[in-house]
Amino acid sequence: MALIKRLNKIKGNHLFVRKGDLVLILSGNDSGKRGKVLKVFPDRNRIVVEGVAFMKRHTKPNQKVPQGGIIEKERTIHASNVMVIDPKIGQPTRIGYKELNVEGKTVRVRVAKKSGETLVG
Repeated sequence: MALIKRLNKIKGNHLFVRKGDLVLILSGNDSGKRGKVLKVFPDRNRIVVEGVAFMKRHTKPNQKVPQGGIIEKERTIHASNVMVIDPKIGQPTRIGYKELNVEGKTVRVRVAKKSGETLVG
């Protein structure tokens, strides 16, 4: 088990979610909410979604925050707890891949399973 974890860290995991995708939260306190993916951490299978999963951070006064106090910021959630929203129909969908020939080159693009719409990004 430890060897597999180490190998995954070396090669990196492949995530179906990319920065800028609109996603639906499937589980947790924020289930049912929608948000935009701000950051992706493929090595940990985690993502940061805008407006979801806040944590409170107690900070001392410094140059960035002269007053200090309690700051709320988004924390990471596991990538398996979200589904990408289909841009065409506005519902959660699974992601597939399709190879297209563009100017003689083969390009792999992400495709929404429900509508067949190509996802940008």
